[in-house]
Amino acid sequence: MSDFPALVSTLWLADNLAAPDLVVIDGSWYLPTEGRDADAEYQAGHIPGAVRFDVDAISDTTSTLPHMLPTPENFAAAMGALGVSDTARIVVYDGAGLFSAARVRWTLKIFGADKVAVLDGGLPQWKAENRPLETGVAKRVAATFQATLAADQVADASRVLDSLANKTAQVVDARAAARFRGDAPEPRPGVRAGHMPGARNVPFGDLLENGRLKTPEAITATFAEAGVDLDKPVITSCGSGVTAAVLALALETAGKPVAALYDGSWSEWGSRADLPIATGEAD
Repeated sequence: MSDFPALVSTLWLADNLAAPDLVVIDGSWYLPTEGRDADAEYQAGHIPGAVRFDVDAISDTTSTLPHMLPTPENFAAAMGALGVSDTARIVVYDGAGLFSAARVRWTLKIFGADKVAVLDGGLPQWKAENRPLETGVAKRVAATFQATLAADQVADASRVLDSLANKTAQVVDARAAARFRGDAPEPRPGVRAGHMPGARNVPFGDLLENGRLKTPEAITATFAEAGVDLDKPVITSCGSGVTAAVLALALETAGKPVAALYDGSWSEWGSRADLPIATGEAD
């Protein structure tokens, strides 16, 4: 395992930006309701040399579910074309501060890159410090990415169902409390409102302050308040597998790495009539 940190500061990135083994990735992705165009924003101004990782494009495009993991072969080809090697030091950021960058980092690590960090504060922090930006599309020399999927760290619906039934792992949902309770409708058509019976709720925003992760102590306290025992295995979930990775990143920084992330998340669970749902507060 690498000792490369899960988070790096803007100062660290500025000091190391020219390092030949460093790759910077803009992993911005936004909910359709936000009305933001991640590609246009990237071309209008990104960290110098950063290549663009499109969460929707680099996915299993044959799936009816949003941005599911691609095959190792397809992921390797996409990363190679971007000039990203599995042996490089990689820093991922997004335009929200901390949102989709965690998902991109998780994906890279799931496929075998072990030196991947998220930029603390993301592009907003970089801009606030008046650091340089570059326009257009950055190009890197093609690279080789040896992709091997760590399948044990990716949960499917059957594993989640079994974990809840047999209490072998705790499932923690990163969605907003109103969606977890079923008080707010789901943004995707055909997806039921509510949560998995027995799941706990830690809205990902509760782990952030001004677009940055809170301290490890505050993170562990937030999970404890939600009834999560961090000495037992945790599977994270959310709406479509994006903010579940924020929970995973937060727990890693607190020294409590998760057992797995449910890739299909509520987009899958809520759309399947054969899977049980509950409403109201966590039981």
